[in-house]
Amino acid sequence: MTHNETTFKFIRRAKWSQLPVTVQHQAKRCLLDTLGALIAGHKTPVVDLVHAFAQDQFSQGQATVLVRGSKISATGAALVNGFANNALDIDDGHRLVKGHPGACVLPVVLAAGEMIPGTTGKDILTALVVGYEVGIRAGLIRHATYKTYHSSGSWGAIAGAAAAGKLFGCSPKILKHAMGAAEYHAPIAPMMKCIDVPGMGKDSIGWGCTAAMISVLMAQKGFTGINPLFDDTPEPEWINSLGRSYEIMNLYFKPYSACRWAQPAVDGALKIMKEHKLSSEEIKEIKVFTFKESAALSSAYPQNTEQAQYNISFPVAAALLDGKVGPKQVSPPRLFDSDIHKIMDKIDIVAQNRFQKSFPQKAESEIEISTHKEGVFSSGVMSARWDPHTTFPSDSELQDKFLWLTTPILGTINSERLAKLIWDFNQEPNLDKLIELCIKKKKG
Repeated sequence: MTHNETTFKFIRRAKWSQLPVTVQHQAKRCLLDTLGALIAGHKTPVVDLVHAFAQDQFSQGQATVLVRGSKISATGAALVNGFANNALDIDDGHRLVKGHPGACVLPVVLAAGEMIPGTTGKDILTALVVGYEVGIRAGLIRHATYKTYHSSGSWGAIAGAAAAGKLFGCSPKILKHAMGAAEYHAPIAPMMKCIDVPGMGKDSIGWGCTAAMISVLMAQKGFTGINPLFDDTPEPEWINSLGRSYEIMNLYFKPYSACRWAQPAVDGALKIMKEHKLSSEEIKEIKVFTFKESAALSSAYPQNTEQAQYNISFPVAAALLDGKVGPKQVSPPRLFDSDIHKIMDKIDIVAQNRFQKSFPQKAESEIEISTHKEGVFSSGVMSARWDPHTTFPSDSELQDKFLWLTTPILGTINSERLAKLIWDFNQEPNLDKLIELCIKKKKG
């Protein structure tokens, strides 16, 4: 059996009842966290732009654009919701693929699910697991076979196609063409170029979701694709472990709306301020010792939401003043605040080899804060929080994050109802209630 055949077999045979209980529960946690990021992302300028474009270019009402409630084609919905899902850079990730599997899968799963009558909560959750498992392995192969660090959409399109193919009940032949087409048409985007000069394309997840949705729909109509990349794996166990070892259990979650590489510095700065009861006025200088990819993030004053996220000095400064880095901090007018800029001026970024040795398995940094009177304080080595090798967030912590992100948009009552629905989503007979609760109610 080829590695592709093993992958298709896993996709087709995956059943909710046969998943380990821990994986079932993690699927709900991922749905909660990824959906929260998607909903909050709809309040960003990029999604306003993409939504207007999609309404103009995609008219058939097959699927829902969340929050806004408009009905457009499944491809258009995957595009808009895909951009929203990663718009705030607060969605889950996987360390070894240096990217975001959840945001590549959920928008496609929701769009496909609305197209298929009788799609249940179990169906959606199972498709999510399939997407994570296949997508993470696609990311491992992509990075092992190409020298350039490619964005999440480059392998995420394959993840989305696998998940949608599961929902549609595609045959092995259709899966081959759908996933091969998704791989071939995926955005092969050099990630460091967007980190150097941030743009709205970011991690190319919006385009990856679109490529995934189009590829599955076209494959069902006879479109042929290339042989998917699973046969190219340099490590057979990556594929042979499907259904036996679950990479969804090795995700990280993000407490801040910022690049993962900057988050150890944020936690380190907050740790020092709390332990020594410092105020921002006492700070003379801040040094961030980190790995070269983290140091490559900008330290310039951000001019837009994307630049605020792909920045290392900005989230540290914002956290020192506000105690958090969320949608408010990376959005106008707060991202232009002169007080944040004054703190940024005091930050010096230093790349050190001691942190390079453990990357990408770990993202670590150390912070030093010099004060005007009290001396110099160090955070010690800090690892990104909510990581497999640190401490995973509890269910209540993930729910608190979800409510923090969604309540300003959906309101307290609907956000709490939506969270409760997700924890019991395997009992839902269809998607109606989920979609309804994800739409912002109009006043009056």
